[in-house]
Amino acid sequence: MRNRLRRWLAQPNFSFFHFIILSIALLPVLAVSSCSPSDGAFRMKGKFRNFNQGELYVYSLDGKARIDTIHLSEGKFSYLANPEDTVLLSVIFPNYSEIPVIAAPDVTVTMEGDASHLREVKVTGSDENDELTKFRLQVAEMTPPQAIKAAAAFVSEHPASAASLYILNKYFLLKSDADYNQAYQLLTGMVKARPDNRHFKQIQQQVSALRQAKTGFKLPKISVTDTKGRRVTNSDLKGELNIISVWASWSYESQSMQRELRRLQKQHGQRLGLLSICLDGNPDDCRKLAERDSLLWSVVCDGRMWEMPVISQLSITAVPDVLLTDRSGNIIARRLTTQELTKEVNTRLSK
Repeated sequence: MRNRLRRWLAQPNFSFFHFIILSIALLPVLAVSSCSPSDGAFRMKGKFRNFNQGELYVYSLDGKARIDTIHLSEGKFSYLANPEDTVLLSVIFPNYSEIPVIAAPDVTVTMEGDASHLREVKVTGSDENDELTKFRLQVAEMTPPQAIKAAAAFVSEHPASAASLYILNKYFLLKSDADYNQAYQLLTGMVKARPDNRHFKQIQQQVSALRQAKTGFKLPKISVTDTKGRRVTNSDLKGELNIISVWASWSYESQSMQRELRRLQKQHGQRLGLLSICLDGNPDDCRKLAERDSLLWSVVCDGRMWEMPVISQLSITAVPDVLLTDRSGNIIARRLTTQELTKEVNTRLSK
């Protein structure tokens, strides 16, 4: 189960915002240890129906993909940790469903419900968890547009809450049709309410960049070094159409896109400019994969994964991701599927 969970953390829809929200959520990562009452510990206990024996996982990322295991016996569990401050966690069930929990020193919360109806699970014991549970139960009965409206209202009314960070992520940032303008406005209120919170500010900066790197804007200036030591800048993207694609060895979908790019390059030649960015942690492995798959264009990989400066410059938030630009560097499309990308390229280059 743990290996499957680690693969889940690396799946295509695991994005930059998962990394930001769940890894640096509000402050430092948890450390599990033995504690006595009133010692700054966070405690969570739970009881489930229709889930007698098994395991749950609590995860956050501190650069090491930290995962803690919770064992259930007779449908009950307990969990103990030492957060330095308020932290947003995710409790993962065997079917990969997630329940958000806000942990803080000297706080005890209770998680209860029916394992066959996880959307109705309640997490209570602190104001923030009570508020988040109430919100989750309410939106479970709403249509998507109603849920978006309720999410915006919650964040506006609770701008300093860790619950708002979770809701902002779920309803405004991790959607294929993400509304970055509204997300930025909500984050402005959150930063105003918590000017000392560097993570709110970091997410706001990222969203600000996303607003500028969308369709209709110019491609930001980039300067990167590919796996062969060659410097690549905007001037190297001089095709009638240019594609910047993001891939990783652990994302089958993104690798499939690279193979399709190879076919498109053979079909259209120099009319199509290409640059690939690999999010793998080992540049040598990336170079070998690129050679194996005959990727003849520049491939960038420095081992820093999501922390590569170009990732922030291009507002990359998911794997795979793709930007399509014209000869003048105007972004004409992004976040296309492999099928959509092929259709777009063939249509534009057939004119």
